[in-house]
Amino acid sequence: MEAIKYKFFIFLNLMILFNFFNNNYLARSEQNSIIKLFCLQSVKEEMMKAEIEYSEDIANEACSCYYEEFKKTASHQDAKIKCKLETQESFNS
Repeated sequence: MEAIKYKFFIFLNLMILFNFFNNNYLARSEQNSIIKLFCLQSVKEEMMKAEIEYSEDIANEACSCYYEEFKKTASHQDAKIKCKLETQESFNS
């Protein structure tokens, strides 16, 4: 009986540890994902085309929006349209 309790305790600790590392990895990968890097470059190009001074804060806000929307809808076009409108609204305010 003691062996079962011990194995369960070890298993539970491993699950908690795995969950911690998994969440930590996901947070870091989201910040530096290839999607975000492409998004930042795209936003920068769009702002330059529109002859708007590039702002890293605006670009990060737009790309965070895009990343979250893309995760929800899995549609590049829908996420791009929604976040572009939201960014324009906040920029004009």
